[in-house]
Amino acid sequence: MRIETAPRAPSPLAHHFDDIQQQHEAGELGMWLFLCTEIMFFGGLFLAYTIYRTQDEAAFAAASHELDLFWGTVNTAVLLTSSLTMALAAHAAESFQRKQLLALLAATMVLGCVFIGIKGMEYHHKYIHGLMPLMGLPFEWHGASSGHAEMFFDLYFLMTGVHALHMLIGLGVLLALLVKANRGGLQGDFAAPVRITGLYWHFVDIVWVFLFPLLYLIGAR
Repeated sequence: MRIETAPRAPSPLAHHFDDIQQQHEAGELGMWLFLCTEIMFFGGLFLAYTIYRTQDEAAFAAASHELDLFWGTVNTAVLLTSSLTMALAAHAAESFQRKQLLALLAATMVLGCVFIGIKGMEYHHKYIHGLMPLMGLPFEWHGASSGHAEMFFDLYFLMTGVHALHMLIGLGVLLALLVKANRGGLQGDFAAPVRITGLYWHFVDIVWVFLFPLLYLIGAR
């Protein structure tokens, strides 16, 4: 007589870890090490911007006036709100609140898409006004120090473009989490991916918190 046994529930603990806490700490450590490399990368961009700005602060300030302070402020508020929804999503995952988890992940994605949409609108504005010196496009600057003004916009598109790329990567990861959460995963001991993704998302938001005053505010308003 054959006796059927119920299938065992999957364990969140990988075989090479002693306990779930060690596994979670290892995952978070890996993300922190990755973020350290990102800090060095963005730090190099910030340093380059600072060096070039000291060469002609007046030209950089004049070029900064061409940025839309209103939409930059809106995008800052959008990203800060997305950090809140991401933190709440991590809490919902750990608390077995599946509906809240789904809603908060979706809200974070919507806010991220709003940020990308506004940034795209700003890029389009610069394009139609001849302030996008990329891929051979003509640069139309009617003020003094055209070369330094062009350097400002080169750095603006480089820094905000790389930041937007990180946002898109984060949105892709959030979509994968949303699909998995919809299938009943990412709760309790399985919530580590949400928390680790939250670290990445908060880092991207913090980068913008530095970019916003550096590009839109300092010495220009």
